[in-house]
Amino acid sequence: MSVTTDRSGGGVAIDVAGLTKTYRGSRGAPAVRALDGLDLRVGAGTVLGLLGPNGAGKSTTVRVLATLTRPDSGTAVVAGHDVSREPAAVRRAIGYVAQRPVTDPMGTGRENLVLAARLQGLGARAAAARADELLERFGVADAAHRLVRTWSGGMARKLDVAMGLVHRPQVLFLDEPTTGLDPDSRAALWAEIARLASVERMTVLLTTHYLDEADRLADRVVIVDRGRSVVTGTPDELKDALHGDGLTVEVADEAALARAVEAARRVPGVVEVRPDGRVLRARAASGAGTLPALLAALDAAAVEVRTAGLSRPSLDDVYLRHTGRSLDAAESDAARAAGVAA
Repeated sequence: MSVTTDRSGGGVAIDVAGLTKTYRGSRGAPAVRALDGLDLRVGAGTVLGLLGPNGAGKSTTVRVLATLTRPDSGTAVVAGHDVSREPAAVRRAIGYVAQRPVTDPMGTGRENLVLAARLQGLGARAAAARADELLERFGVADAAHRLVRTWSGGMARKLDVAMGLVHRPQVLFLDEPTTGLDPDSRAALWAEIARLASVERMTVLLTTHYLDEADRLADRVVIVDRGRSVVTGTPDELKDALHGDGLTVEVADEAALARAVEAARRVPGVVEVRPDGRVLRARAASGAGTLPALLAALDAAAVEVRTAGLSRPSLDDVYLRHTGRSLDAAESDAARAAGVAA
């Protein structure tokens, strides 16, 4: 499957075909297939969202594209340069904001930015001017001369992004950029990411497991599951493909879910019935008209209902349709797997 996004008509910024990557297990643990034939094509000047749970292969994809790890097979071209054959050229063309902080906590915000700019080849005067420009743009100029260890989490994350921008890259990789941020800090960072694409025409590849983030920022979304892209499109395209309304019913205990599923499948108009923990998920052409009939059928089957809801299609519904599980359930599976591995 390929992803074609070209809002600006500026050509292809990222072209990936058949990427695979397997990590050997430690201490006798089985090998982990992080990428399993991933394909992507991203047009210049757009925001592409890689959406999926932890462990889906999102961060590994970014690490390959940023030349931080080599794929086992497949090809990847970023800003016209092959990541395996021309890694130095790729690094000059990209900015990379990892999940973990990259700043020196014992340096000031301005010192961190000036150092990053000098490492990218800017002269002393240009580096200082660029640092001041970015501190002002991200709204942290007042803290420029304070040690980063004294900054709030939201301020420090803005500084991470600013450091990825000091050399005005063609392509920016943002790996889970808003994890752990408060709502105000997330909104501020969202606004800056949108500005980068719309004003500076920068290509942004954003990995996230936040549905609202992908919906808000991405021109197109690729849902990644178990190292493969399973579906792609604009957020609206993907949601509109799910006709009708979503129905969710939480039952009192998981043991009753099998009876609930059986009863729901007999209700006229109810389709795509799926169990998900203690939640029954389904779709109906007219949710408002169908939900009362569904609840009556569950009552007749002696299924105790705790909550029931009706919603328009969401990206979580899209994920459920194409992977057979909700994103929350996939996150839980990944957490359990990580606990077993540990």
